[in-house]
Amino acid sequence: MKKNFLSIVLVLSFTLTYAQKANVSKAKNKALMENPDFAGAREAIKLALQDPTTKDLASTWHTAGLIGNKENETIFAKQVLGQTVDQLVKGQTIMESYNYFLKAYELDQLPDAKGKVKPKFAKDIKAKVKEYYQTQSNLVAYGATLFENKNYVEAVNVFETYLAIPALPFINNELAHDSTYHMIKYYTAIAATNAGMSDKAIAWYEDLKDEKYEELNVYQLLYEEHNKKKDTVNFVKTLKEGFTKFPQEPWFLQNLINYYIYSGQTKEAITYLENAIEKEPKLAQYQYVKGNLDESLGNFDNALKAFEKAIELDPKMADAYAGLGRLYYNKAVKMTDEANDIRDNKAAIEARKKADDVFKQSIPYFIKATEVNPEEHEYKKTLKTLYYRLKMDKEFDAIEKELNK
Repeated sequence: MKKNFLSIVLVLSFTLTYAQKANVSKAKNKALMENPDFAGAREAIKLALQDPTTKDLASTWHTAGLIGNKENETIFAKQVLGQTVDQLVKGQTIMESYNYFLKAYELDQLPDAKGKVKPKFAKDIKAKVKEYYQTQSNLVAYGATLFENKNYVEAVNVFETYLAIPALPFINNELAHDSTYHMIKYYTAIAATNAGMSDKAIAWYEDLKDEKYEELNVYQLLYEEHNKKKDTVNFVKTLKEGFTKFPQEPWFLQNLINYYIYSGQTKEAITYLENAIEKEPKLAQYQYVKGNLDESLGNFDNALKAFEKAIELDPKMADAYAGLGRLYYNKAVKMTDEANDIRDNKAAIEARKKADDVFKQSIPYFIKATEVNPEEHEYKKTLKTLYYRLKMDKEFDAIEKELNK
């Protein structure tokens, strides 16, 4: 009785194993035939991937990978012929296939019953994974599609998959970090930023800093990430590094000075700016920044001189002209407020006239700013306000027509 029972168990075990191996063959045949049945192939391999008799076989996982690989090839062939294809489906088949291939490779490296490693699929897996990396219509295109569709979380996942391939053990450092690699790393960081994944974005920006790819943008974006996290130590560090690397780019200096001012460290702001001007005395942007700093501190005359110096160094700096106009405009606003507090009517009227004279002084500077940069509408809006206030109807109508175009 025991013998019969054992025979039954052995037969049943053999039958189940045979059935699941048959499913692997069935899946492979359905995927590779002339008119592939990918749904049927996936259904067949699904059973083999779950069954204890076949789920740990490299052949099972390799076949699972072949299904997505073949479907990707089929979709690409249609694309080459000019047919409309679903890039998302194409990309999903690549990711599915890639993950199956990694598992297949892992199992393919295990020793057999005699303790020997005899891989059967390593060469094929390596070739296919390299193709996913090297052919831009594969992972790169899929990540780009997700990025364009604003699916930033999944775009990060796909891009990181791409970036990880050169470091895979079986690739043996055969894939170079070319310009496409650096570009994808950059867009991985941006996708992480857009997805709100600050820690991941920071890690990628830090990684990019030494690669000199979009270096200026990398420093600026890295600052923004640290600023979002209210990480004062690191955003100040990033601004200082950026300022050192790009002394001709005032963006870093402006943000650094703004930080010092708003944190009550005015002395540090002035010292940092003076040092910058000492190193680059002919840089108009630094004089412009100085004008803004003096203006914020209420130093009208110093601000006036700084904006004038900026224009002397760069006659095409529209913002410096607007800075001069803003100085007189704000001064006139203050004078108007003070006039409104005067109780004597005659004296109040006289004070308002003086304020209007100062308003008039600002007009030529905003006109000049508009001439230098006609695309900046804020200058024109300020002129419109001035013309309205000063009852300059002809000029008001002209600027309004221009703004309404």
